Amino acid sequence: MDLSKLTLSDIVTAIASGAMIFGGVVPYIPQYRTIRRTLNCEGFSPFVCFVLLIANILRVTFWFGKRFEYPLLAQSILMIGAMLAMVELCVRVRNKSEIVQSKQHSLRDMDWSYFWKWTDFLSYVEFILFVAVVLGFSTYLFIDFSAYVETIGFLSVFIEAMLGTPQLYQNYTKRSTAGMSVTMVVMWLCGDAFKTGYFIMRSAPMQFWLCGTLQIGVDIAILSQVFYYTMHPTRSGAATSRHPH
Repeated sequence: MDLSKLTLSDIVTAIASGAMIFGGVVPYIPQYRTIRRTLNCEGFSPFVCFVLLIANILRVTFWFGKRFEYPLLAQSILMIGAMLAMVELCVRVRNKSEIVQSKQHSLRDMDWSYFWKWTDFLSYVEFILFVAVVLGFSTYLFIDFSAYVETIGFLSVFIEAMLGTPQLYQNYTKRSTAGMSVTMVVMWLCGDAFKTGYFIMRSAPMQFWLCGTLQIGVDIAILSQVFYYTMHPTRSGAATSRHPH
């Protein structure tokens, strides 16, 4: 590669692509470190990981039907690995924090009241592999049907746009945002704003930037909860009102 032929536009594009690949996982580093330090994952909703795992498996599947930029594909693969790491940490911390060992629950129990609340990490891996195989096989069968491919693409970005809703709901039910990393949510907002702008500038499929806009709205709603519950703490949340950063 002749570096003398590099333009400012090429450099900016390369930086933006790198930010797209690695920027998605960065917001989860503060939350991961907080859980490891405190050995408490009660403030973090594990369904955030579920949403991102499903969304990114769908996005990888969508790539085979309608090719989009490699940085977005690489971001999805990296995110799948990062979310599995978050799930593994949460499972390990929950099991260690139990003074009296409760009944173990796994995917093979087929007890849907404990869906995504299993006590062994292998159950999560098995479920994700099952989803990936089913989606991969169905895509192999229907890859020539544009309606199927476009539906997969829409579902991938729409589900990802909902990634903050489990955290939003958990905060609402607890009437507190204690234990949740505010830094993580601020990074969500910054990342989603950057990502949406990137989608628009790079003429990504419309589904991408529409759902990116929805994500920004959810991020702002969660930050509004932080402000509200700090100003109006409940009795249950007052004792643990400090937020990890």
